[in-house]
Amino acid sequence: MRFGLRAAVAGATALAALTLAGCGDSANSSGGGKLDVVASFYPLEFIARTVGGDAVDVTTLTAPGVEPHDLELTPKQVGAIAEAKLVLFEKNVQPAVDEAVEQNAKDAGFDVAPAAQLEDTGADFEEHEDGAEEAAHTEDGKDLDPHFWLDPVRYAAVVRAVEDRLASIDSANAAGYHERAKGLLDQLGALDTEYRTGLANCKLTTFVTSHEAFAYLAKRYGLTMVGIAGFTPDAEPAPARIKEVQDIVKAQHVTTIFSEELVSPKVAKTIARDVGVQTAVLSPIEGLSDANSQETYLTLMRKNLQELRKANGCS
Repeated sequence: MRFGLRAAVAGATALAALTLAGCGDSANSSGGGKLDVVASFYPLEFIARTVGGDAVDVTTLTAPGVEPHDLELTPKQVGAIAEAKLVLFEKNVQPAVDEAVEQNAKDAGFDVAPAAQLEDTGADFEEHEDGAEEAAHTEDGKDLDPHFWLDPVRYAAVVRAVEDRLASIDSANAAGYHERAKGLLDQLGALDTEYRTGLANCKLTTFVTSHEAFAYLAKRYGLTMVGIAGFTPDAEPAPARIKEVQDIVKAQHVTTIFSEELVSPKVAKTIARDVGVQTAVLSPIEGLSDANSQETYLTLMRKNLQELRKANGCS
């Protein structure tokens, strides 16, 4: 099973490589001597902007409304990766980014996966061929769940790693990085407490989502996640999986099928209609959209908590 993404970067990488020599230092000379940082998708962008503050100039590769797993890089983006002082990415999530970093930014690239301590969370079920799965693999072939940011504790570990990397690259601004990181870590600690208390007493402990993005969150707070699709959000589940989910909903009296913002809710709504339950949005916070462009990681996580409490009858 692989983490199926439709990313293509080879042509863009080759074109960028031909043009970089003429670019000079312009892309790396942001106003005021700021450190140029590239973030591959929103959870890493949020860390970069929050911890970096006014000492960094952040370029985001995944535009609002774009599903991160579907990212294709432009030559301009490959050029930005090549000239950045720091490229934040999670290996095996966006192969286009992996290849661009490997070819153009080995020294600047910073894979956050080790800091997140990814685990095999057990997503293992059949999907149609056009929804083939991909994931990070261990040497023994196990699939590693990439969705670390939906667990505030794992996310905090990545914040610390990025803080240290920024401070080592830009020691002149280290005090500011440490100060801002502490502020974010305090907020993540408070968020963790809200989740622990908010989900401590619930009538139901099972929740159903469009894809298996919430396993770390479920494990952290004593819940059970049931994903309709696996790690890839737009993968089409096999009929047998749909039937399995329907049976779980009925047997455990699940009240809500959760969909998400950047992927069609069609399958989730169909299952909900067939079993007579409601639907709601549970954001995997992989990226922002026009509808939630004013939100942040923290506000979306708190909205997720409210939705989980409502769906599971938590007091």
